Amino acid sequence: MVDGHLSGEPAHGSGSTPLAQRPAPSVANKIARAAWAIVRALLFRPTPAPLHAWRCLLLRGFGARVGSRVAIYPSASIWAPWNLTIDAGATIGGGAIIYNVDRITVGEFAVISQGAHLCTASHAHDSPAFDLVTAPIRIEEEAWVAAEAFVGPGVTVSRAAVVGARAVVVRDVDERAIVAGNPARVIGSRAVEGRNRLKGRAPSEPEG
Repeated sequence: MVDGHLSGEPAHGSGSTPLAQRPAPSVANKIARAAWAIVRALLFRPTPAPLHAWRCLLLRGFGARVGSRVAIYPSASIWAPWNLTIDAGATIGGGAIIYNVDRITVGEFAVISQGAHLCTASHAHDSPAFDLVTAPIRIEEEAWVAAEAFVGPGVTVSRAAVVGARAVVVRDVDERAIVAGNPARVIGSRAVEGRNRLKGRAPSEPEG
């Protein structure tokens, strides 16, 4: 047993946020996404990796809520900046996919590693109209979503939890739980000392 979990149990907390049906994207939404796609192609993606402050500025210009000392790498794909909140010291790595049809919140010092996929949308497979359904994702402070992991709609990855590389998470992950596999299951517990204070992200260090 690990922090109340039997090792090998499906990883979940108090229950994932339920999916809600959404209308098709409006014309205004499509125009905004087209404008963002142009800016991303010309001014975001071609920039050198260390220019995090510039990329954060562009995201703020499109409505994202971005804290200080945030690192977002140029090959990260963000679907709708206006649906993104990322708090101080957090990182979104190269090749990460932020598919935020619904809101995605990334807490302080959380790390979304390279190739990870945060997906807030799906379709109602039992609906004749194949309706679009969404739910928000929350990655809490000090949590780590490792390389190429998938986090589905409505999931909360709680404080200081770890989602292993290529894991598939469709239920909430409890505080400091370590999960892995498809579907993700609890395999351990993170030490109390475990933190994500990457160089250049702590308040005492220069913004980068």
